[in-house]
Amino acid sequence: MAQHIIPGAPPITVVLRPSSRARRISLRVSRLDGKVTLTVPRGVSAAQALGFAEEKQDWLRQQLAKQPAQVTIALGAQVPVAGRERVIVAGTGRSVVLGQETLAVPGKPDQVARRVQTYLKDLARHRLSEAVDHYAMRLGRAPSRMTLRDTRSRWGSCSSAGALMFSWRLVMAAPEVLDYVAAHEVAHLQEMNHSQAFWDVVMRLHGPYETPRRWLRTDGQVLHRYRFEDRG
Repeated sequence: MAQHIIPGAPPITVVLRPSSRARRISLRVSRLDGKVTLTVPRGVSAAQALGFAEEKQDWLRQQLAKQPAQVTIALGAQVPVAGRERVIVAGTGRSVVLGQETLAVPGKPDQVARRVQTYLKDLARHRLSEAVDHYAMRLGRAPSRMTLRDTRSRWGSCSSAGALMFSWRLVMAAPEVLDYVAAHEVAHLQEMNHSQAFWDVVMRLHGPYETPRRWLRTDGQVLHRYRFEDRG
């Protein structure tokens, strides 16, 4: 997919996506990372589509201004763990240590991002495994396996074979959010749909779930603002 820069303050990078199925030109600003995608239907020239985007540049800048600022993980940055912000500080010894206000990370500064990511993934696996075991026992059904990924479009999934998948970034959210997603996916072991019967199972396993479900819909994207690329 080609890229185009709309000049201005600030300039806007637009990714052109040709589509044989689209019926009209459309613009989309990702809520996860602010990526601007311009869909170009068959028969529409790139120049025509870019003209459309340039006409909408004021709207695009308004949408981009609403995006949460990206946070690069490094010493001095803040990262949420279980819904609470922790300041990343230099640690001693060999292990990352979670405190009430800090996350102490030993090692070289250029290894901090990788070590924080590894720590969060391990913590997510532990907490999600506990939650899944709890709800699976209540349901009387066990998943075939559980995996973690850094998914962008969903927080969890359940396959027809009973394999559960979760985003490890859930460990950064409040515990009730992680618990809700675990209960949601375990409920799919019995109901592979989103029928009323499914939501009845979620209620039976978890109890009231509207608050964490609403948070994921309105604020969940903030968990994707944290960047863990190594700085070295």
